[in-house]
Amino acid sequence: MKALWMKYKFFTVTIPFILLIVGAFYFTASFIQPSPKKEITIATGGKTGNYYKTALEYKKLLEKDDVTVNIINSAGSIENIQLLKEKKADIAFIQNGTISNETSEGIKSLASIYYEPLWVFYKNEGFIVDYLIQFYSKKISIGKEGSGTRDLASNILTDNGIDNTNSKILDLSNEEAKNELLKGNIDVMFVVSSHKSEIIKELLASPSVNVFSFKRARAYSQKYTFLEDLTLYEGTLDLYKNLPDQNINLLSTTANLVVNENFPEELKRLFLKRIVDVHNKKDLFSKARYFPNTINMKLDLDEEAQRYFENGDTFLEKIFPYWIASNIDRLKILLIPLITLLFPLFKGFFPLYNWSMRSKIYRWYDEVKAIDKELESIDKTKYQEELEKLEKLRIEISNETKVPLSFMGEYYNLQLHIDHVINKIEKSI
Repeated sequence: MKALWMKYKFFTVTIPFILLIVGAFYFTASFIQPSPKKEITIATGGKTGNYYKTALEYKKLLEKDDVTVNIINSAGSIENIQLLKEKKADIAFIQNGTISNETSEGIKSLASIYYEPLWVFYKNEGFIVDYLIQFYSKKISIGKEGSGTRDLASNILTDNGIDNTNSKILDLSNEEAKNELLKGNIDVMFVVSSHKSEIIKELLASPSVNVFSFKRARAYSQKYTFLEDLTLYEGTLDLYKNLPDQNINLLSTTANLVVNENFPEELKRLFLKRIVDVHNKKDLFSKARYFPNTINMKLDLDEEAQRYFENGDTFLEKIFPYWIASNIDRLKILLIPLITLLFPLFKGFFPLYNWSMRSKIYRWYDEVKAIDKELESIDKTKYQEELEKLEKLRIEISNETKVPLSFMGEYYNLQLHIDHVINKIEKSI
């Protein structure tokens, strides 16, 4: 009976407490955002361009993280911006300077990832062109409609007084413009591209084509704050062939990654980690770990990107694979009810522990007391039966009462009280 009473008392205290914890967790869990769908759609450019090749590197790494990557090809930066606005893409490559805060509602910057020089190639007619104004009345390709090249080239040509009224402005693709220039059918082509581009390498190697060197590169970079002046030194691209054959002053923007601001933060963060893996190496125009960065961007930086570039990987991300760290981080809100409920529990743990240990001993006192009280009302001939009861009780206590050493004092006190009642009986027999 005593054991049943103790179990009943334990459950009446424990079960409501457990139900309270479960209820608190259930309530708090309603505030936890579900894990995002592991899928990213990236808008790039043409399949021959560097944006597309870079996206394939991201895809390879992200698929190791169980993320599905969809790639959309486009005409370039301007079309990519439209794809983001229409929610057809989550992340897009754009040329820095093609978008501003005034025209970018719902779109934020993630990072600058590499330099994209503006290359101006022109037909070799036996003399060097020093200023863009010398292309007056020429046939000039400035890139396809929707490309970042067209946007930048139009502005620079306009600043030099060149437009459709005095020159023939063409909207050829980079591949088309290259072929037409090599055939001599056009005079000039503008292209914004990485030095790794096969088109750039082919044109630099062609004796029928010259590359324009910006004598006033510093002036352009001051006028257009998103541009930097770079120098491509003689022989840099190919020492054996001596490409280029002289120092070239270039203007360069940067390739930027932009994102829909409502794209899940966990996927943004994972994507940032992978672009660091791809772009933190030394390059022709940049030192190791210079890219990716947030320098000189025309569009506001995404908050998650800012946190990542300022603080790097979290403590959990350094220990666990990304998705495990991410799920632990999302569940941290569950610590609120746990800590709230466990604080008073810890505070009352030691008194409760002491009480539970002593209760294992004190519950036997009722039986000892009952036997002692019976001695006053029963016949002395039955005292022997009471002695037997006490001996059985002593054996039962020894078998059922297991307590730590720190509570053995109470245990031996119980034994002494039993001995006291036994001595009382023996003196009366």
